[in-house]
Amino acid sequence: MSDISFDFLSDSTEETSTRFVTFVGEQSLKRYDLAITTTGRFYGKKLVADLQSGKTAILGPDDLEEEGYLEHVYQLNEEEGIELRAFLDLIVGVVNFSDL
Repeated sequence: MSDISFDFLSDSTEETSTRFVTFVGEQSLKRYDLAITTTGRFYGKKLVADLQSGKTAILGPDDLEEEGYLEHVYQLNEEEGIELRAFLDLIVGVVNFSDL
């Protein structure tokens, strides 16, 4: 048994829903493999993982509106960012600030 102790800031388990989506960008022809997790955490934002690059971000509509944000997080060029943003606009939805 280890003598190491942990000072947990948070430790919880909850049911989540994950949508797996693969699509090809119309202009860039880049393949996107995404896992989009809906959870009670993050004030209604989605946890979006790019399964090819391993990059993950917590995204809501405000993040999609921030110029260059997706390109930075997922290391995309401008054209790829436009395509991913167009897709995520369809699925991210409105953020719910309820603690219910």
